[in-house]
Parts: sequence; C-alpha cells; structure tokens
Amino acid sequence: MAFSYHQPPYISPAVPFSGMIQGGLHEGLQITVQGTILHSTINRFSVNFQIGFNDDDIVFHFNPRFENGGYVVCNTKQRGKWGPEERKIEMPFQKGKAFELCFLVQRSEFKVMVNKSVFVQYVHRMPFHLADTISVIGPVQLFNISFQNYGIPPAMYSSQNYPIPYFTSIPGGLHPFKVITVSGVVLPNARRFHINLRCGSDIAFHLNPRFDENTVVRNTQIKGTWGSEERSLPFQMPFRQGQSFLVAIICEGHHYRVTLDGQHLLEYAHRLKDLRAINNLEVAGDIQLTYVQT
Repeated sequence: MAFSYHQPPYISPAVPFSGMIQGGLHEGLQITVQGTILHSTINRFSVNFQIGFNDDDIVFHFNPRFENGGYVVCNTKQRGKWGPEERKIEMPFQKGKAFELCFLVQRSEFKVMVNKSVFVQYVHRMPFHLADTISVIGPVQLFNISFQNYGIPPAMYSSQNYPIPYFTSIPGGLHPFKVITVSGVVLPNARRFHINLRCGSDIAFHLNPRFDENTVVRNTQIKGTWGSEERSLPFQMPFRQGQSFLVAIICEGHHYRVTLDGQHLLEYAHRLKDLRAINNLEVAGDIQLTYVQT
C-alpha cells in the first residue's frame, strides 16, 4: 500500500460534517482544520477521529467547552463507552474569531496545535490507524480541512526489520487503555510464533499462533509453571503463512483485548493483576518483525 497520495481538502463543508480519511490515520499525517467559532448558545464543539461514520468508536475526541471559564476535554470512546477525560483548563479559541487547528499523528500520541502553537499532546489509547473518518460538530463554520504527509510511512508498513527473538521494555508498565502494537510477516513455512507480555521471569500474557495445530493458544506462566490454555476462537485460524499481520493488544480493566488487522480477535482475563509490573515485551518465532510500538 502506498501513501504518497495527497488527499484533496474538504472546502467549506457544512457542519455537522463527517468525511473519510483516505488510507486512515498514519504516522506523519497532519490534518488541519480552519474555521470560525460562531456566536451561539451552544457552548462546545468537537473534532473526532473515529472508526466509520457512527460514533461508537472514537480514537480521539477533541472537545473545547466555553463554560466554567473555558477548558478542553480530550477522550477516547470504545464500544460506546467513554474513557476517563483529560482536561486542559485553558481556552485557546474565541467566539466570533477564526482559528487554525492542526492534528499531527505521531507514533505515541497526537500533537495538537492551535493557531501555530502546541496546545496539548494526547497519548494513543487505541491503535490510531483504525480511525478512517473525521467528524466536526458544534457551532463552527468550516473553511477547509486539509491533509499533509510528512514523508513518514504508516508504521505497520515500515521496511525496518527487527531481530528475532526481540525484547523491549514497556515504559511505565501496563495500565488501562495502554496499547501494544506488533506488526510483521509470517514466514511461508511457519510453525509457530509468540508475543509475550512479561513481568520479570513470569509471562502475564502469552499469545501463541500455532500453524502446526491450526489454533491460537493463550496462557500465563507463573514461577515457571504454565496455567490452563485457552484455545477457542469463534472462527478459523486468523493468521496466514506468508502474509502480513498487525496485532494490537489493548489493556483494559479486567482483560486484554486483542485485535488483528483492526478486527476484534479475542479477550483474555488478567491472571497477573499488578499491571504496572508487566513491563517487558518479547516476540519470537517464525516471523519477520517489522514494527513494534510499546
């Protein structure tokens, strides 16, 4: 997939507005929203980067509110449920005034600039590449929404190769909304590979596609002893020999949620409860590893 395209801007779109982002969000993409805040009794507007045209899954919700002195809410919505709000008690917009709002997609976060000044940085809670739609609602008049690439390919198509087995730290350990992303290519004659989230010598989560058994095994190892395996899947073996994959492991309050190429794959209940102590990632087996984000 090539990302050398230049998506044409949306010119003076009517609000509320929803528009496709060609190819979805990727690292190095900057989206610029220019408009004017209208005088209105409605005291908030929002820009959402979401999955499709419904608002059940919003990767990034940017929501200025002209109330209580003015502040901006940032959040993420998954399966119709909002996460914890991040609030910045500052209001860089003024009613009746024009604005330029830029969103730069970076590896670990969105960088948001208002009128050429950095305003906030929002750490990704979901894999950002899942977002393929931008929506704008509220009392604003839009002049244009434009797209600019900075020559950085999306991470999952990076040509970089990592050594196998691969070990790296997870800074700060796990916590709810933490996302671990692993991308690679399964070798044509692959038998097995695994992705481990480790806590010292223990393995908190072992994700183990086995082509020789045509299944995906999940387990936990504590003090050298494996627990009970989980093997059931609602469909056939989802990984394919000789094909690329993108696995996202989303840490939630009671379980891990795993997606494959943006689609829900499985859930695995936490057996090691001290999430912050789970601070290392291991990837090994019959794959070519092309990208890791911790």
